Amino acid sequence: MRRSRKAVLLALLVPLPSAFGWGEPHEAITKAALDVLPVWQQDLLGRERGPLATDYCLIPDHVFSNKANARFAAMESKPGEVYIQSLHLPSAQQPDNLETFRYFSGRAVAALQKGKTGDAARYMGTICHVIEDFGSPSHTIPGDNQFTLLQQFLPPSEAMKDKLLHGPIEDGTLDVRISGYHPQLLGITVEEAAWRLLHRVHEGIINARGTTIPIIQALYAQDEKGVVTNQLKAATKDAQVVADALYTILCLGTKKLEPGEQTSLKTVAIGAFFPLEAASLYYPQTQFFSAPYWGFPHSGVILKEGKKAVPLKLNVDEKSGGLIEQFGNGISVGMGKPLSFLLPKGVYTKFTAIAGLHAELGAKGRVEFILRGDGKPLASAIVDGTGPAHIFECDIRDVSLLQLAAESRGKDPQSNYAIWADPVLAKEP
Repeated sequence: MRRSRKAVLLALLVPLPSAFGWGEPHEAITKAALDVLPVWQQDLLGRERGPLATDYCLIPDHVFSNKANARFAAMESKPGEVYIQSLHLPSAQQPDNLETFRYFSGRAVAALQKGKTGDAARYMGTICHVIEDFGSPSHTIPGDNQFTLLQQFLPPSEAMKDKLLHGPIEDGTLDVRISGYHPQLLGITVEEAAWRLLHRVHEGIINARGTTIPIIQALYAQDEKGVVTNQLKAATKDAQVVADALYTILCLGTKKLEPGEQTSLKTVAIGAFFPLEAASLYYPQTQFFSAPYWGFPHSGVILKEGKKAVPLKLNVDEKSGGLIEQFGNGISVGMGKPLSFLLPKGVYTKFTAIAGLHAELGAKGRVEFILRGDGKPLASAIVDGTGPAHIFECDIRDVSLLQLAAESRGKDPQSNYAIWADPVLAKEP
């Protein structure tokens, strides 16, 4: 029978499975995550546990062929969109991705609280798919999903010439195992959990980016073992993040929260978090600064003359030349390039940090450190390179966007080695 023109057009509009998903690895990753959930959660899922690993985690890919489940991959903020691309490819902007995690986590939790385990499992399947796709080696380069640009930098072998790389990079049969991994509670509310999940997923994206070129090189060399080794590196991290998400949703949906886990969530260090200025998790050249060197912010280190990474050190004593302390949690910044951090609503009440100039590199500098909340000043302090760092402690209970800034104030700009050390968000005691 000849296909109608309408049917042909519809077939062209439906994305191929290899275009936007891991395919079979989705199942392996989801199953690995489910296997490390505590027994009570596996019992709670019951008969939904199997299809969550084999079917529900593929719902966003099957919205045209499985219309009964398509509603579990739909969003009220995107009316009329059946195939939502943001469930497969991370947006360059954090608020968009946060909305996705908040929406589907909230739906899953609400369904569990109503005793609708089947609906909850389907929403959880969509969450699994999003996490796994964002952490897939084939989804790591913004705007180059089929790697046609990358192949201009990495010319293909004769065997791979003219072939789209998306499918080969992620397809395959993977044996994913994370036995011994203990899932983490990401929050005691959906708002907090979605925000923490966003930053866990960032870890997965960066991890996957480190596997993409090795996989391509292995494909060019017809090195199947090399392909699988690097795919597993990405899939293993994905499975851990998925386990955290599922564990948290099931805890919130049943209101089973261990006191010790809640205590561990009282504070969060944000020194390694990506600010909004790092769109797609990297700093565009518009965010580079010129003093004290040409570069961009760094987490955990500062670059001497822009060339050598050295530890973050501040003078924390009231007396000049006093006690010097080294920090692991912190950010080295340049002048005039603020860093903005999205905060979950109504979760944290206090922000603390120690701001100053590097104890060895910044002696001749003078910088004003400025803290803003939702665009309004919260606190500021001018610090000389020979003086002690300033301790910030600010109320942020109504703040949704926290901004850290540093401005040169009149001495040697090449000595303005500025540091925001130990930036921490805290809840009320």
